[in-house]
Amino acid sequence: MGSGHTVAVFGASGHTGRFVVAELRERGFVPLLVGRNPAKLRELAASGPGLDVRTASVDDAASLDRALTGAAAVVNCAGPFATTAAPVIEAALRAGIPYVDVAAEIEANADTFTHFADRARAAGTVVVPAMAFYGGLGDLLVTAAMGDWTAADEAHIAYGLDSWHPTPGTRAAGEVSRQRRGGRRVRYADGRLQYAGDAPPVLEWSFPDPMGTRPVVGEFTMADVVTVPSHLAIPEVRTYMTVEAARDVSAPDTPAPTAADERGRSAQTFLVDAVVRSGGSERRAVARGRDIYAVTAPLVVEAVHRILTGRTRTVGVASAGRVFDAPDLLRALSAHVSFELRR
Repeated sequence: MGSGHTVAVFGASGHTGRFVVAELRERGFVPLLVGRNPAKLRELAASGPGLDVRTASVDDAASLDRALTGAAAVVNCAGPFATTAAPVIEAALRAGIPYVDVAAEIEANADTFTHFADRARAAGTVVVPAMAFYGGLGDLLVTAAMGDWTAADEAHIAYGLDSWHPTPGTRAAGEVSRQRRGGRRVRYADGRLQYAGDAPPVLEWSFPDPMGTRPVVGEFTMADVVTVPSHLAIPEVRTYMTVEAARDVSAPDTPAPTAADERGRSAQTFLVDAVVRSGGSERRAVARGRDIYAVTAPLVVEAVHRILTGRTRTVGVASAGRVFDAPDLLRALSAHVSFELRR
């Protein structure tokens, strides 16, 4: 349980932010609703008793400081994170509280490791970027699959989404990333991020049953190429996306996700298949669940719970697989994500 800790949620009124607020309340935390739009925040606050609203902008450091007063931690759900991550991390460091975000932007996550590693470590606080479906879940799965291996030759993370209806935030973040990399695509090979201008390959991926073999876009690169290599000695990290989901998120007219149950989750389902290889050996970890945006909430809240109860392995900027016991955290999410190791 959350033991009544107050947790600030920046971007609380957004699509993912609302799931995070609901999960915090369910776990016994006290969400503090923070964002740029007071009308939307008040609307969300009216949905339940005891929800406090504080308006803040990344362009106004003093407003962020006021917004975080009294909070035990802050969760940043407001993208594009190229704009919001650094100011909110700065505010968290001034407040002396841990920071967690749900950034899927490759460049924004790389910036967090580059610019805040030394300062967060010196402050003795925890900064966890990409504690979300992309970046966080894949990193946890690869870490769990590694087990006692200290290094591997390659890691592959295949995303088996039956569809992908992007939120406006996803579209905005994707556009920022495309602009930052000049329209090129990115991959992680030979121990570094590389950029290419050619089209990604389409190939077949053998997912565990019942999904089976499906066509996927190869080198459909997600935040895992930042989180995984940040703590694991793996020179090749590649991610893949089912063709139908890649087509959905690329199409300009794909609608935003719509609620299909009482929790507000969409009908979207996912299977994430993480494979690590070393020499002639292979290890695998698999996760299954529903709604990539909704499942980010239990990932984030479990992370906050573990940070505030001292169940962490390091301080400073660290990915999910580095700062937490990966198999244990994944098993703790059994109500939301089914997890299995295949060795």
